[in-house]
Amino acid sequence: MGITAAHSPGWPNWFELATTDQAGARAFYAALFGWIAVDHPISDGQHYTIFEQDGAEVAACYTMMPDQVETGMPAHWAIYFQVEDCDATAARAVELGGKLLAEPFEVMEHLRMAVIADPSGAVFQIAQPRQHPGVGKIREDHAITWVELATRDLPVAEGFYPALLGWKLAEHQNAPVAYRLITGDDSDCGHFGGMMQMTAEWGQIPSHWSIYVQVQDVDATLARAVELGGRINVPAFDAPGVGRIAQIGDPSGAWFYVIRLDAG
Repeated sequence: MGITAAHSPGWPNWFELATTDQAGARAFYAALFGWIAVDHPISDGQHYTIFEQDGAEVAACYTMMPDQVETGMPAHWAIYFQVEDCDATAARAVELGGKLLAEPFEVMEHLRMAVIADPSGAVFQIAQPRQHPGVGKIREDHAITWVELATRDLPVAEGFYPALLGWKLAEHQNAPVAYRLITGDDSDCGHFGGMMQMTAEWGQIPSHWSIYVQVQDVDATLARAVELGGRINVPAFDAPGVGRIAQIGDPSGAWFYVIRLDAG
């Protein structure tokens, strides 16, 4: 799909791993997906790692701050959605029942961002690009191809996100649970994600966002992930009309899905 869709308003345009083991993450994802890890210096001797695939930026990772670890925050993948006005969008999120976890701020010359929890507690970021446009590859092999909200309150999410990010939603007719397909302002680019109603089987897991990385062979990817110190959280299964899917936990515990899309 390339970068065009990722740079449309409302689309996910950056993916970021917050980890307790940055060096381990660099090695794990490089070996699993062939990502090239490029370190960029930031403050206090720390660095920010950007993962590249075929010369295009696909994701990033950084070491969690001590206060994040102390509060019990687990390692996790975060999703940024592109907006035209970060401050206005952040204010609108509060009006719609969301909560600002981080007020809008500048990330050097790269972007203006904020961190938001939706009304059911699922956390996401918004990004107003400055000099950095976002990912250089999306919806291709070994890049993020799908984002998904698992929510405790689907009706509330159906009202919150379209009003905030301009999404259009469509019912997934063949899903085993209530599921909505997400399209951005540019509907010609197709769906980029979904949102599902969590059921009792989810236990106490809170509402959350997840990423899907596209691969050609899910089972081989699972085997390789285990060799590299990861774990299989959800074994591979076939979703009719969608593809083959599994969930992996990396060595620090951050989870993500892998998917092989069905042809057509």
